[in-house]
Amino acid sequence: MSRKLATAAGALLAVVATMFTGPPAAQAAEPAAGFHVRDGRLLDANGNDFVMRGVNHAHAWYTARTGQALSDTKALGANSARIVLSTGDRWTKNDSADVAKVVSQCKANRLVCVLEAHDTTGYGEQAGAISLSDAVDYWIEVQDALKGQEKYVILNLGNEPHGNVGYTAWTADTTNAITRLRAAGFTHTLMADAPAWGQDWTFTMRDNAPGVFAADPQRNVVFSVHMYGVFDTAAEVRDYLGRFVARRLPIVVGEFGHDHSDGNPDEDAILATTRELDLGYLGWSWSGNGGGVEYLDLAADFDASRLTTWGRRLFEGPDGIKQTSREASVYGSPGGDDTRAPTAPGRPTASDVTSTGARLAWAAATDDTGVTAYDVVRVDGTRETPVTTTAATAVTLTGLAPATAHIFAVYARDAAGNRSPRSATVSVTTTDGPATGGCAVSYHLDEWSGGFNASVDIRNTGTRDITGWQLDFAFPGGQTLNSSWNAKVVQQGNQLRATPEPWTGTIPAGGTVSFGLNGSSTGGNGVPASFTLNGTACSRI
Repeated sequence: MSRKLATAAGALLAVVATMFTGPPAAQAAEPAAGFHVRDGRLLDANGNDFVMRGVNHAHAWYTARTGQALSDTKALGANSARIVLSTGDRWTKNDSADVAKVVSQCKANRLVCVLEAHDTTGYGEQAGAISLSDAVDYWIEVQDALKGQEKYVILNLGNEPHGNVGYTAWTADTTNAITRLRAAGFTHTLMADAPAWGQDWTFTMRDNAPGVFAADPQRNVVFSVHMYGVFDTAAEVRDYLGRFVARRLPIVVGEFGHDHSDGNPDEDAILATTRELDLGYLGWSWSGNGGGVEYLDLAADFDASRLTTWGRRLFEGPDGIKQTSREASVYGSPGGDDTRAPTAPGRPTASDVTSTGARLAWAAATDDTGVTAYDVVRVDGTRETPVTTTAATAVTLTGLAPATAHIFAVYARDAAGNRSPRSATVSVTTTDGPATGGCAVSYHLDEWSGGFNASVDIRNTGTRDITGWQLDFAFPGGQTLNSSWNAKVVQQGNQLRATPEPWTGTIPAGGTVSFGLNGSSTGGNGVPASFTLNGTACSRI
């Protein structure tokens, strides 16, 4: 969790990520028949999709509470639990016997166990925090408790392994930790927490995740971001998670809350987006928080009958655990012993095509236990981007770019989480969009030595909605684009072109769409002289 505190017997609860050095003289093992990653998805030992729907539990401080906590969260619908362990560097060590007991308790409650080394929290900034290399030493020490548990256990290398200082070492440190664990014979799925107190506001994990994933000889790494005050808008949540999905990299929200001292996270957007993208989440935390963040307790005083406002939201609210959780098929849950995937849906057909939408329909897939959902994806070469999920065999898509060829396909899923082969694809070419009418643009700079942020507002001054927009402008000179949010921005020379993300695709008549960008500069910055929206010059605000 990002700078949040929890206490045990009045102690400060800080979260730590660990690093490991120098692998022992052991040959890397072949992947075991357990959890594994394929095409950006986390699959269980049966080859079925597994989407985490669970909570964090502070076992290191509340060891006597763990059995009941796991039983209670399971009864409320959770399919997984992230368990806080201590390496012994900052708190009492959870030794091999205790780790084996925790794994046994998870299995008894049919929960997937995510084990994390907490003493690494805020390394480089938090006093006493240990490195990821030190955390690897701990995992090797307790390895006997983990062998043969690959079907049920995921290893979270270390909690929030860097603070806001030294985060640039995350890539090398995480790669080295993974390499050492593989050399030591670990074949588990490994989970890597983001730096910057887990929130990755520096985009270090986001931008370096492909290289870290490729460095694992087993390609069996899941990335974890913690969403607190940094993620206080739906746009930020969707942009961050969507970038991983677009690159076919597995990502989960390993921690999040409904409020925090560093800002107010948008928990509704986190829940909705993870549901739309079929990504896992683990809420912080079951009970026992202190130090001013008691509001993060899901249950008051570990009492499942006294769920807090946050607990009711996570377990019982829209897109919450009860509504979306499915038990891992390795436990043989209802439908879970079914490992046969549905047949592929029929090739979609398109109708009612407009400039911004189309209706898709397809022949139903077949399955022994029945199909529960169809996933519509956008296909771009070998990349797929989730578009929507429906229980019906037809769906109306909106927000498409006009005068553009869009390629779609459909998957079927059954109650056990089995996913079918992909349907044949269909190409939908939308019609020309309406004329833009009038437009006005504001461009606000926030500068510092060598860099800047810019906030851009596009106002539709016409009488018709603008859909599928394209904004062209130019830097005054000497500026380099680093990143953007709420729009896709590309640079060629001094010329820039911005096009929308799915959630900023329409500018309503009389309304405004905003996006931002970050850049670096060798000299002073300036405001672009002119802006053109879909070929029409805009006035300045």
